[in-house]
Amino acid sequence: QVQLVESGGGLVQAGGSLRLSCAASGRTTSNYAMGWFRQAPGKERDFVAAISRGGGTTYYADSVKGRFTISRDNAKKTVYLQMNSLKPEDTAVYYCAADVALVLHTEGRAYDYWGQGTQVTVSS
Repeated sequence: QVQLVESGGGLVQAGGSLRLSCAASGRTTSNYAMGWFRQAPGKERDFVAAISRGGGTTYYADSVKGRFTISRDNAKKTVYLQMNSLKPEDTAVYYCAADVALVLHTEGRAYDYWGQGTQVTVSS
């Protein structure tokens, strides 16, 4: 079992920045690829970014490429999502997830464990 807790969400003006954190506990989290997803009201959950077990490979949704950066610190069992140049359309609940697979997945159903989410609201 892996437990995931997100933090760092909040209200920010367009053009601003936030850094989300995902603290993991339980089994050795370096055995998991990690991903960030988001869900806006009335919309489906969307892939945002993913990072490999060692942190050497990352993948981003086109909508956030160049603005968001995913990283991890396995010693601290924490994954981060640095979000810059935020737009109102980035408003959503952001979730982190852990995937035991060796490859990076963009489909949520591939992930094994999920956090409870943290709200990000970007005002115009």
